[in-house]
Amino acid sequence: MSKNPFLLRAVGLLAVLALVAAACGPAPDEDDEAAPDPEDTAFTWAVTGADGPTMEAVADLWNEENPEQQVELELLPPEADDQRQAMFNDQVTEAGQYDVLGLDVIWTGEFAEAGFIENLEDMRDSVEGTSIPGAIESAQHEGELYALPYSTNFGFLYYRTDLVDEPPETWEELYDTVLEVQEENPDIDGYVGQGDSYEGFVVNYLEFLWSDGGEVFDEAATESLLLEGDHAEKAITFMRDAFEEGVFAADFNTMVEDDARLAFQAGDAIFMRNWPYAYPLLAGEDEDDPTEVADDFDIAPMPAFEGAPVDTISTLGGLNNAVSTLSENQDVAREFVEWAATDDGPQEILAEMQPPPTKASIYENYEDIVPEDQAPVYEVLNLVREDARARPPVPGYNSFSLAVQEELHGVYADGDDPGPALEAVNEAAENALVEDPEDVIEEEADVDEDE
Repeated sequence: MSKNPFLLRAVGLLAVLALVAAACGPAPDEDDEAAPDPEDTAFTWAVTGADGPTMEAVADLWNEENPEQQVELELLPPEADDQRQAMFNDQVTEAGQYDVLGLDVIWTGEFAEAGFIENLEDMRDSVEGTSIPGAIESAQHEGELYALPYSTNFGFLYYRTDLVDEPPETWEELYDTVLEVQEENPDIDGYVGQGDSYEGFVVNYLEFLWSDGGEVFDEAATESLLLEGDHAEKAITFMRDAFEEGVFAADFNTMVEDDARLAFQAGDAIFMRNWPYAYPLLAGEDEDDPTEVADDFDIAPMPAFEGAPVDTISTLGGLNNAVSTLSENQDVAREFVEWAATDDGPQEILAEMQPPPTKASIYENYEDIVPEDQAPVYEVLNLVREDARARPPVPGYNSFSLAVQEELHGVYADGDDPGPALEAVNEAAENALVEDPEDVIEEEADVDEDE
């Protein structure tokens, strides 16, 4: 019998999803002495392959410290949608291949509501006061922990020190600075970032919304506050005006992370919104990836709007580790997710290799931990981490995100009317609070059939 009544309702989908990604990650090399013997493997950790070397180092450290409770690392595809699909399919088919799930911070509510992951509220004492607040917030559903923090990410403002004396503290100041610099440098782009119609655009929009004091949901995530005040409209109309006036780059509406990074790295932009990963590349640490700005850039916290109740806002990225309800190794899986969240070993590996860790003491003592060339990154991380915000981990976040992409992208990029678009996004936000995860699975099964 299934451990989860919800899964029984999905039995009819098994024929559709039977051929799932059983081999989403690379199999251990039989000749690799570090790879755990399958007979000795105590549990499996499924996590993104985007940061494969970091995850391998963490898994190796656990195996070194726990010779009788070996973890097998299952590196999933680097794309977030593919990771989510692999873990969803594992649950729906009741394959139970994965004991620990490395979840993007936006998936907590969805996986918890579906009954895919165990309630970890009894482990709260181990992370309260240890992990940064925003990471704990992202690991909760309906006020209780369903995962433990692991890695995080923050948005930075990158700026050209040869063109700008000081980084702007407000969006209005950034807007005016771009126009001033462009008077003497008409061929340079102003601001680059994540403007294409994908999750990165949602991240950017939320930073504009929050940096004016706006909210998507109330604190308990029981109702949408998107249309309270004029914050939501101000955020998207600022983006529209900046795009129309050339403050945003002409191709901002098609940019993802690396498009923005490459433009800034080539010396073609004044400002950039991006994650910490760009810093060493801009500094010239990769000889195969030349940079024109190695000595002419710096980083700062993201701006806020004038008169806002905050000085800076960054949207959190990152991963939380959860325990699968299908796991037959839940005791050791729980030990692992607690160790990954609270032990100095794995958290220092994250600090040294990227992505950033969630343990607060790492930031407080970063000078003794991180490589010297990463010190400037941690200086800014310490300025933004307390004010960083998690995207709301509600059950229907994915649907809400799609609505933002479909409705609001056209407002700034094509000049669409913001009123109807915001009404549609608000409706999606309300629905995201009560979305039935079974409906999501049925929709995704239909997509699989079509493909």
